[in-house]
Amino acid sequence: MDRVKRQLGCSEKIQYSIATEEICVAVLDTGIGNHPDFEDRVVAFHDFVNGRQDSYDDSGHGTHVAGCIGGSGRLSNGRFSGIAPTCRLCVGKVLDEKGEGSIEGMYHGLLWVLENRLRYHIRVLNISVGIGEDGSRERMEELVGLLETVSEQGVVVVCAAGNKGPGEGTLSPLGESRRVITVGCHEGGYFGARRDLCENYSGMGRENLPYRKPDLVAPGTDVVSCNLNWRRDRRGIYRDAYTKKSGTSMATPIVSGAAALYLQKYPFSNSSQVKRQMIYSARDLGVEWSRQGWGMLDIENLCRYY
Repeated sequence: MDRVKRQLGCSEKIQYSIATEEICVAVLDTGIGNHPDFEDRVVAFHDFVNGRQDSYDDSGHGTHVAGCIGGSGRLSNGRFSGIAPTCRLCVGKVLDEKGEGSIEGMYHGLLWVLENRLRYHIRVLNISVGIGEDGSRERMEELVGLLETVSEQGVVVVCAAGNKGPGEGTLSPLGESRRVITVGCHEGGYFGARRDLCENYSGMGRENLPYRKPDLVAPGTDVVSCNLNWRRDRRGIYRDAYTKKSGTSMATPIVSGAAALYLQKYPFSNSSQVKRQMIYSARDLGVEWSRQGWGMLDIENLCRYY
């Protein structure tokens, strides 16, 4: 995350100078582990897969995603902190240990966010999940409709473009909604011409859409964040506290964290206003719209009024 923050102009001044508004980010994923970087900021957890009461993560994906959003970086002296290290987290487990889920699980997760948005002051929803079309078309349309309702109620919804690119029209179905912020993956030349870069498989929009999709892109290759399988040795030293992961799943929480930072400063902004500010402040990478949308997330530009 240190490299990502440098790429996007996310300084400590931006991260901490306006951390007075208690913004909560909801995360629908594989759960969240008991990592020291989350401290006591996980304020709610609900398990839609196994019905367990205590928070947990049997995959590691959700823990890594949550760390990208709001890990404090405590075990790295701030080096691997998330984008919004003072935000609170509400976590719904909608995916199993293999990272697999269903339309039904996501639907109930969205209902939970909608019903609890005021109770926990949820202002951002992160969905680093590509829901496949494994159910009826009508049920998928209902899911997208509920997603848009969440956005209409003032929650900034941030969805992954998915990892089925780079062909045209390979976005995750949830990412095609006009109301959400759909995040693709791009390194902007940071790693040169490596073959395994996230932009080589990030989901792409369709040229004939009346609006740009994805909306913007963020780094997602070799992102270092919280590791579910951290340990503490006999001398009290923390080991394996962080790990690397790649994909649009990692790019998405970076944008969610940036949305939380913006709302800490401008808490009365609605979801449409936040989306507009994020895309208008993005940096054009000079590639086609279907790959980058409006461009690379630029946190320094987004937060230029701090």
